[in-house]
Amino acid sequence: MPTPDLTGRVCVVTGASAGIGTETCLALARLGATVVMVGRTPEKARAAHERVSRESGRDDVELLLGDFSRLDEVRRVAAEVLERHPVLQVLVNNAGTATRERRTTVDGLEETFAVNHAAPFLLTHLLLGALQAGAPSRVVTVSSLAHKGGSIDFSDLQAERRWSSFRAYADSKLANVLFTRELARRTAGTGVTAYAVHPGAVRTALFRENRFLGLVYRVVPFMRTPRAGARTTVWAATEPALAAQSGGYYASRRPATISPTAADDTLAGLLWDETARLVGLG
Repeated sequence: MPTPDLTGRVCVVTGASAGIGTETCLALARLGATVVMVGRTPEKARAAHERVSRESGRDDVELLLGDFSRLDEVRRVAAEVLERHPVLQVLVNNAGTATRERRTTVDGLEETFAVNHAAPFLLTHLLLGALQAGAPSRVVTVSSLAHKGGSIDFSDLQAERRWSSFRAYADSKLANVLFTRELARRTAGTGVTAYAVHPGAVRTALFRENRFLGLVYRVVPFMRTPRAGARTTVWAATEPALAAQSGGYYASRRPATISPTAADDTLAGLLWDETARLVGLG
């Protein structure tokens, strides 16, 4: 298969400080894209930026810092992206977290929900005009097989009554798939397409630092490297054959089955409307 040429295309990647995010940035830069890396921790983000610039041989790799547990930071990052790049071709929503205990953000949201779902929802909305201006363009959101264990309970969306690390993570990954499917429906005909991906079980800090995922880290003998985990993300961002398949969910660079809950169109629309309200768009 021919190697995609991304020369002249601008790609924004969140969660770029380490792991799958850094490897995604490196792969896209090597394909010729102008990559905007978005990371949270200054030291890690700057080290990742230096590595991507050095190993790709490009001097146009950009870095923005932002804490996606805060909606005001998401808005600031979006404004800085648009100031530099009013036209975009790829947005990779890769930033994610899995906390050991229930925490509430400054916006009153449960932290896993905030970082994994509300932040990419808001960022995508704020950058959608630039993506439409750059069409054909793509939004790739990193979900997980864990979405099959998730549910959406609008009476307890912030898990105030019932919280566990796995439940919060699985629910947020289900929200990613529902968001992708609804985004595809709402952007049909605009030249913007949307995809959700499962990167596989990858040896990243997310697995090491979370209690439940840490069990997976210890017992699964052949976990993928971050570079291998990034392959499906990069493929979804660049594969020409996917242009007519907006709204799909992919693993190992092929279509994968979603849960019945993730396939619920009514639920996807309701979650979209409720998330818009929560992030101040409704």
